Amino acid sequence: MKILLVEDEPKLNLFIKKGLEQQGYVVDSINDGTAALDMVSVTQYDLVILDLMLPGQNGFDVLGNMKQFGIKSPVMIISALGNSDHVIKGLDLGALDYVRKPFDFGEFLARVRAITRKNDPKPFSELTVGTLTLNLITRKVFHDLREIVLTKREFLLLEYLMSHCNRVLSKTEITEKIWEVNFDGGSNVIEVHISSLRKKIGEDMIKTKVGVGYFMEGTLQKK
Repeated sequence: MKILLVEDEPKLNLFIKKGLEQQGYVVDSINDGTAALDMVSVTQYDLVILDLMLPGQNGFDVLGNMKQFGIKSPVMIISALGNSDHVIKGLDLGALDYVRKPFDFGEFLARVRAITRKNDPKPFSELTVGTLTLNLITRKVFHDLREIVLTKREFLLLEYLMSHCNRVLSKTEITEKIWEVNFDGGSNVIEVHISSLRKKIGEDMIKTKVGVGYFMEGTLQKK
């Protein structure tokens, strides 16, 4: 799951970002409404967490422009503006939830899970390709019934490859889905992660199409 966090208070931005990443989410963070609109225009996020009092465009303006431009990423508002008029306006503009500051972080995470679960088209918890099984709930991976320990990025990369089994995925596509929006496409970090995955799950599990990208072959089973 990839989340865009739009919050201009530095300490709160960092706190929320770290907390979400500890739960396994990939998080891009920004502190400006205009920049946030640019980001949602080019990247499909699973959730946008949006403050209202922002430099550039305020949160209401961002919501209105997302609606006007047909951007479908679900939005959760977080704001110190807590009266009924603000809540009604935010929900009427398309937000799926409105969380008043200050908030309990455990409850906040539950609300994040509720939105991403509601908007996740995958009604399954496990992916299997050949003898490789990945559990989306426990975040464990097994190969020939042997557990494989992966880093967070390796897990997300493997999930993406398995979910798109038999389709070649370019470095650009992988970057946009798994890495930060300002990731340096000229870096070899994707190759390094692919190499590490191959060592852990088997050299022949991930194929390379030279000059195009990476893919996994086989029959994908979901349950």
